[in-house]
Amino acid sequence: MLTKYETLLKLKDLSVVAVIRGASAEEAIEVSRAAAAGGMKAIEVTYTTPNVGDAFRALQDEDCLVGAGTVLDAETARHAILHGAQFVVSPHFNPEISTMCNRYAIPYLPGCLTIKEMVQAAEHGHELIKLFPANNFDPSFIASVKGPLPHVHIMPTGGVNLSSVRAWLDAGAFAVGVGSDLTKAYRSGGAQAVTELAEAYVASVSKEGE
Repeated sequence: MLTKYETLLKLKDLSVVAVIRGASAEEAIEVSRAAAAGGMKAIEVTYTTPNVGDAFRALQDEDCLVGAGTVLDAETARHAILHGAQFVVSPHFNPEISTMCNRYAIPYLPGCLTIKEMVQAAEHGHELIKLFPANNFDPSFIASVKGPLPHVHIMPTGGVNLSSVRAWLDAGAFAVGVGSDLTKAYRSGGAQAVTELAEAYVASVSKEGE
């Protein structure tokens, strides 16, 4: 089992997180495995997925980080942790989720939009925040944040796509979250389309491609 520090380092190394919103647990499992097959080894399965605990259990044997997304309260965070989630993500900052995750040494990535929210998250020990929804911002926003808050690390999520992912990373993003593109690929071309898109994302974020 990875430590909290090791999990964060691996997220940074992988650079891109597949955010999976399944219409069912079975769909989430299939999309997650297809993304992992394409090299996207950080998977965030959201709590908007019915019976999401089944997905967490099924993905335990995969060679990837598996996290929980759209976690809205501490009870859900504990459910995710008990089902093997290695990191927890929410669309907002919640002090009770923070306490729960810190108690079990699980990384918590709260969603923040404003400097005030980022400072609040940092005060609770969370230097890595999710900028959500990122499509409201330009990649240059990261430099603006790091002026007053150089210690805060940002993972843009929401609206990040294949044409913008490299720009976000070049601007200093810790990692990026990608979701809707994968869902659209699955609905139009099945698991193979997801794997091919995942391969394209991995190639785009690879340092070897610089």
